[in-house]
Amino acid sequence: MTHPARPSPHPSPDQLRRDPLPLRGRTALVTGASQRGGIGYAVARRLAAYGAGVYLHHHIPHDAAMPWGADRPQDVVDGVREARGDPASAVCAGPGDLTEDAAPTRLIEAAAEALGGRVDVLVANHALSGRDGTLDQIDAGMLDAHWAVDTRSVILLVQAYARLRAHLPERTPGGRVVLMTSGQDIAGGMPDEIAYSLQKGALASATRSLATALADLAVTVNCVNPGPVDTGYLTGDAHARIEGLFPAGRWGMPDDPARLIAWLATDEAAWITGQVIDSEGGIRR
Repeated sequence: MTHPARPSPHPSPDQLRRDPLPLRGRTALVTGASQRGGIGYAVARRLAAYGAGVYLHHHIPHDAAMPWGADRPQDVVDGVREARGDPASAVCAGPGDLTEDAAPTRLIEAAAEALGGRVDVLVANHALSGRDGTLDQIDAGMLDAHWAVDTRSVILLVQAYARLRAHLPERTPGGRVVLMTSGQDIAGGMPDEIAYSLQKGALASATRSLATALADLAVTVNCVNPGPVDTGYLTGDAHARIEGLFPAGRWGMPDDPARLIAWLATDEAAWITGQVIDSEGGIRR
């Protein structure tokens, strides 16, 4: 195996300066980006602003059934396109029910075709909301539903992504995978969402193994816990109670984790892999 030349211990002044478009020429797939109030949309806008071509996955039936609802896919695409740092970069979208066995592979292939033949950055942001409960309330159907969406589909996406990257020239730089977890391992856990927290915990646990598996493809794998983010899922007293736990006196906003995820996609984060990173504003539990 050929390894790249060892970098200089003292970067030149030009190398120290930040490129305003650090992802120009690279491509990204962001899953779970079907509404403009969500983290997926914020991540896609950040990646596009950094110069990347972006493919947005959506599954409208899921968000349409939620209190926050779904946007028209074209409105989401237009919002991401508006943020583009490189006018030549592509911004496109497509559907996918990731509970279907072959859907993750089809999604990777569709994104690669739309983005010129490859996907550099995979952000697995999608998840199943609802259909959960306490230990006393859950049943096999709830566990299976969350497993299919929150974990199985993510691992199959990473598998399809790795197979695609394996066809690129040896150790093509810029490979990034970002998974999403939910802080289920912190403080009191998530006793009211056993099925969801179990599957998100599985992703966090798998991060280091996946990082090792993809290392020879010059791909980093990290997992981000965004903490409570105001995406419209809580209102009233419950919303105010969570807000009071933050030292800053506000909820996390979708762009808070998006800034971290976009940075992980750049070359500045090339030496970070196998990590579970919390981005939750110092919330007091």
